[in-house]
Amino acid sequence: MNRRQHLFALGAGLSGLAGAASAFARSPVHRPSPALEWVTAAAEGPGVSFHTLRSEAQGASVSFHIYAPPAYATDPDRKFPVVYWLHGSGGGVPGIPQLAANFDQAIRAGKAPPFLVVFVNGLQMGMYVDWSNGQAPMETIIVHELRPFIDANWRTLATREGRLLDGFSMGGYGAARLGFRYPELFRTVSMMGAGPMQEFLTSAPRASKTQAEELLRDVYGGSQAGFQAVSPRRYARENAARLAQGSRLRLVIGDRDETFENNRDFHLYLGSLGIPHDWIVLPGVGHDPFQVLTALGDRQWAFYREAFG
Repeated sequence: MNRRQHLFALGAGLSGLAGAASAFARSPVHRPSPALEWVTAAAEGPGVSFHTLRSEAQGASVSFHIYAPPAYATDPDRKFPVVYWLHGSGGGVPGIPQLAANFDQAIRAGKAPPFLVVFVNGLQMGMYVDWSNGQAPMETIIVHELRPFIDANWRTLATREGRLLDGFSMGGYGAARLGFRYPELFRTVSMMGAGPMQEFLTSAPRASKTQAEELLRDVYGGSQAGFQAVSPRRYARENAARLAQGSRLRLVIGDRDETFENNRDFHLYLGSLGIPHDWIVLPGVGHDPFQVLTALGDRQWAFYREAFG
């Protein structure tokens, strides 16, 4: 892996986990939770700008980045759909330039219609859930503060049809749980290399039993019931009828990804609930965002075209 790929993998603009990067640190020794970096450094990239909002839930400023396509400046009367990108563990800033360039190139080439992209600050291990200990109200910030802030300050299609949740690894898990919990806000949900998607957080393919226990304690209150209470499985079950009738969903996973079995089980679970979704298995692909994008090819943009067409 070269330096550019390494930064992109660790930065989790597209992944948060790639190659040798692990979903959780692998030291068996207990460590305190990483510092909660609510305001990150600014990233540069085509069409990218850095912003903050004042979070009442956190009592602090929270940063985010946003990509605007060329048409946003040239067509001032136009409103645009919005992609909310949820990065993987490790933090998302270093990967933003590459991911923004990927979006920008596709839009300029006419492979996808113009859209805005909000690069959410999901912390190093925010899990896109309101932590049980109150330290990180991630879900509240994203859904109830950031989303209305974006609609109030940018020219957006402020409807469920105008919003797409996408993410890789931890971000795929976040897209699933937020998209399935709030189908009235997000019509389209993409989950790539998603995790943790299993029913119980007793272990994880990319983490030791000790690290899974630490995550369970810090974020979910130390109980399997706490993990299950906010899981994508719960919200899929509770909102199955709405998801089946009006949502556009996809699960993307490489057949060499350590999380493959958990994703396949989740795919089967959605099928048992009668929830239509694309199940895309990429042969020869591991837990690596570059392999995923390359293997998807135009299917990545066909999904976006269908979402926003």
